[in-house]
Amino acid sequence: MTDFKRYLLDEFVEDYQEGHLSRREALKLIAGVTGSLALANTILAACAPTPRATSTAAPTSARPAADAPAPSQPPPTSTPQPTDTPVATATAGVSGEIEASDVEFPGADATLTGYLARPAGDGSYPAVLVCHENRGLTDHIKDVTRRVAMAGYVGLAVDLLSRQGGTAAIDPSQVPGILSNTPQEQLVQDFVAGWRWLQSQPYVNADRVGMVGFCFGGGMTWRVAISLPELRAAVPFYGPHPSVDEVPSIQAAVLAIYAERDQRITQGAPAIETAMQANNKVYEKVIYPNTDHAFHNDTGTRYNSEAARDAWARTLAWFEQYLRTP
Repeated sequence: MTDFKRYLLDEFVEDYQEGHLSRREALKLIAGVTGSLALANTILAACAPTPRATSTAAPTSARPAADAPAPSQPPPTSTPQPTDTPVATATAGVSGEIEASDVEFPGADATLTGYLARPAGDGSYPAVLVCHENRGLTDHIKDVTRRVAMAGYVGLAVDLLSRQGGTAAIDPSQVPGILSNTPQEQLVQDFVAGWRWLQSQPYVNADRVGMVGFCFGGGMTWRVAISLPELRAAVPFYGPHPSVDEVPSIQAAVLAIYAERDQRITQGAPAIETAMQANNKVYEKVIYPNTDHAFHNDTGTRYNSEAARDAWARTLAWFEQYLRTP
């Protein structure tokens, strides 16, 4: 079983146990990943729903306040610092306007689709690849891509379900299964193809590219960093880590975002941090106290506005430092 399959299975079991998914919903999702309804029943039979208890343990750091200024760049610490920077108010280009649309571009073996947002008017800008969660290219991810453009970058969200007709054409319950059963190398190469296409566009600075991804997309961000040497900056939000043996291939400066309660992912942070430091990589992490997996998604039940605001400000500061600075 691949690590992405294991990641998704663990996520759906956890969501079921915590009451975020009904048994029927969990069965459909798990069966989509495993290809077997019988196996999905077996997995859930061993998992009783147990609503999360409120933690009484002291957090690893103080909860961020909402009335202090954001730092000019992320400080070298795992403790979140406060910010009052809005999620997306940066000025894009000279006009302050952006352009956004669905796009098609050539992949290695198929025509790929995605969503592009960029500053309006003349000029060329660094690019930021955006990877969706295990639900595909949703309206939320399109909104995140527009936020990237508002900050003065060319954002491209690749639809990793392009070969199946695109996210909108697929039953949402089938999306995680398709993604988990697609070779990881193909998914990575779809982002490489997206970057190669962007390099040919006159509005893109062809030697400056970063990437951000969420959940499943956070894991993809790690893997693109391993496979794309030109990647200058990567911000994986609570995504499954790669093997520490793959760390030497990473050239990007990595800012890893974690949620304190998301122990399924966060417990792996020390190992990847040790490996990044041992290989002299540029790396910082932030663990947001009292937050859950997917806290940045403002369309979901785990959204935490305070942490999301701070994390996005740090993301833009990271890109500012590593994509704009010569």
